[in-house]
Amino acid sequence: MTAEKSFNFEKAYERLEDILEKMGKGDIALDESLKLYEEADKLITDCSKKLADAEKRVEMLIKKRNGEIEMNPDGSAQTEDFN
Repeated sequence: MTAEKSFNFEKAYERLEDILEKMGKGDIALDESLKLYEEADKLITDCSKKLADAEKRVEMLIKKRNGEIEMNPDGSAQTEDFN
């Protein structure tokens, strides 16, 4: 299973909330703060990518429903080369 398929947005979001709570208390050591910050930064990047991918999928579904794009038999959007 790839990392992208095993990524769980909800769990990542919960972990971000935990990190923010810990860092907000201000009673953790500098090294621990840096570790948490690095983890949060990666989680934010992963969550942002997941949200962007979901948004693209929704846009494609709306366009498909409205007949604005033609689909391949496998369900992917047909594309044309600009050459």
